[in-house]
This record gives sequence, C-alpha cells and structure tokens, in this order.
Amino acid sequence: MADERRTLILTGASQGIGHATVKRFSAAGWRVITASRRAFSEDCPWEAGPEDHIRIDLADPEDVQRGIEEMRARLNGAPLSALVNNAGISPKGENGIRLGSLNTELDLWREVFQVNFYAPLALARGLFEELKQGQGSVVNVTSIAGGRVHRFAGSAYSTSKAALAALTREMAADFGPLGIRVNAIAPGEIDTPILSPGVDDLLPSIPMARLGKPSEVASAIYFLCSDTAAYITGGELHVNGGEHV
Repeated sequence: MADERRTLILTGASQGIGHATVKRFSAAGWRVITASRRAFSEDCPWEAGPEDHIRIDLADPEDVQRGIEEMRARLNGAPLSALVNNAGISPKGENGIRLGSLNTELDLWREVFQVNFYAPLALARGLFEELKQGQGSVVNVTSIAGGRVHRFAGSAYSTSKAALAALTREMAADFGPLGIRVNAIAPGEIDTPILSPGVDDLLPSIPMARLGKPSEVASAIYFLCSDTAAYITGGELHVNGGEHV
C-alpha cells in the first residue's frame, strides 16, 4: 500500500506555511519529501521527516540541479503527485527597512529571482517526467505583493512574485495537455515568524480584520492538489481575508 500513496515534494518546509503544509498533507496520508536550506529539525511533526528531507540551496543553480537529481532518486521511478514551490526570500535593509527599486543591489535582485522564480521553474522542468507519470499538480506560492506595492515587501520580492504568477499561467498552458495542472496561491498577511513589525497596522485594510493562519493557506494548497480541483489550472487563489479587493 505504501507504493500507492501520493507523494508531495515541498520546498521551504522549515517553518510557517511550509510547516503547516507538511502537517496537512501528512494527515491525509501523503508521503512528503521536504527540501530546504536547513537540516531536518527534530521538532518537525511528520514521522518520515529525517529520511525524506533534502538540504538544497535554491540560491545556487548548481545545487538546485543536484537537489533535483536527489529528489528523482528518492522517488525511484514512482510518480510525483504534487510539487509545491513554497520557498522564497524577501531581503530587508538595516533595521528591517524595506528595499525599493533604487536601493536594492543588482546582485541581490539576481539572488531573489533565482530563489523565487528560476528555482520553481527548474524544479518543475527537472521533475517533469515524474509529474507527468503521476498526472500531478504544481502549486507556486506567490504573494499579495505581486499585484501591488506593499508597505513591507521589497521591490525585488514583489517583482519576482509577479513574475512567478505570470510563469504559473505559462506553465499551465504548456503542462496542461500532458495532464499536469499548475496553479498559484497568493497569501496575504499570514501569522508566521517572518512577519514584519507593524503588520497589525494593516488590519483595518483587511475585510476579515485579522491575520491569516498558516493552516488556512495549507488547506488551500491541499485543495489545489486534490481531485476536487481536477479541472482547475492556470489560476491564482487569493488567501488574504479580502485584502486584495
């Protein structure tokens, strides 16, 4: 029966939304292969964590390729049911200051785009055969900042997420005829350890008047990877309590 389990590969699993996503899929009986820069934490909640964790530096294109080969080796010919590109970086300046288009070094722009944009594309292409075999689903985690200037998110981050949303549409068109669905989740202000100080000032602009929970984003990701969403591709689902309206 273990060979018939669905398998998820998830980047950025160490905390926040990634951590909640692991819990959600594990609770549904999926095998979860996690990937992040950090070593596996003993505090993580899933049984196969140490065996199914891969250390990978998405900022290093060569390490991304190495990581893809390790992922394929872990799958060992089995189909891949879902790839969730959750990892992302949002650099800040001194004292947490927002970095705009005028004060972000070009090398930092390149690093942000490598992690937030190029790595998701490389992973989907590198795992294409396994996704095709599993008639799988790709979910790219974008951001509300990809569609507007955000008070806290920097220009490089926001632009990379807008590009990832556009890539999601392109991938949906290219992968769809082969049975692979590609969608995006655009979270708003989610209560995670990486929230910027002062985020509570944004609550009046959120119709639901509260921060989102990581588990609420994880449930939306699970929905897009499930059979319930079998005819949904090329979409970007806003999970932000109405902040985008």
